[in-house]
Amino acid sequence: MTRISVRGVAVASATVVTAVGAVAGVASGSEGKAAQTVDVAGATLLADVPSGAQAQTISDNFSHQASAQQASADAAAKKAAEEAARQKAAADAQAKADAEKAAQAAEEKRKADEAAANRSKARSAMAAVETAAPAVKVAAGSVQEMAQQIIGNDAQFQCFSQIVKRESGWNYTASNASSGAYGLVQALPGSKMASAGADWRTNPATQIKWGLGYMNSRYGSPCGAWTFWQSHHWY
Repeated sequence: MTRISVRGVAVASATVVTAVGAVAGVASGSEGKAAQTVDVAGATLLADVPSGAQAQTISDNFSHQASAQQASADAAAKKAAEEAARQKAAADAQAKADAEKAAQAAEEKRKADEAAANRSKARSAMAAVETAAPAVKVAAGSVQEMAQQIIGNDAQFQCFSQIVKRESGWNYTASNASSGAYGLVQALPGSKMASAGADWRTNPATQIKWGLGYMNSRYGSPCGAWTFWQSHHWY
C-alpha cells in the first residue's frame, strides 16, 4: 500500500500551481522572458497520495480496530459485572444461612430453658406438697376401680386405662426425672394437676379427675385421646 504523506500532497499541489502560473505568464505576453524553472526535486510526488479506495480501506481498518476494542471492553465489563453479581449472591446466601442457623440455635436454647424451668417448677411443687399432704396408700387395683367409678362409661374407661397403663403403669407416684412429668397420666409438669386438688401429688383420685378433664377438653374424650396416642405415642 502506498504511504500517506500530507506534506507531499501540499508540495505537489504547490508545484502544480506554480507551473500553471508560469505557463499563464508566457501566454499573457511575457515574451522574451524565460519561464521560471520550478525546483521540484525535493517535493513529494502526487503518486504518494492514496487513492480514494485506499483511503476508504484505511478508514475501514481504523473503524474495525475501534469496534474490536470496544467489543473487548464491553465483554470485560460484562464479565466483571457477572462475577460481582455471583459474589454478592453467594454472600447473601451465606448471610441467610447464618441467620437461620442462629435463629434455630436461639429457639433450641429457648425450649431447653423452658423445659428446665418446668422441671424446676415441678420439683418445687412436689416438695411443697410432700411437706403439706400425707401420702395416700392405695393399691393398684383400687386405683383402677377408682378410675372406673369416676369415669363411669366402660368404653371410655378402657381408653383411659390404655393410656395410663402405658404412661405410668397405674403408678400414681410415677415420676419422669428428665421431663418432670408426674402421676398416673404423667402431667407435665405435675403441678398442673393442682387445679383438681392440692393433694395431686399423693391422691390418685385427684389425678384421675384432672386427667379425665384434660382428655375431654383437648381430645373430646378418653377414646379421642387414645386414638391420638396410638399415632403419636404421646397425647
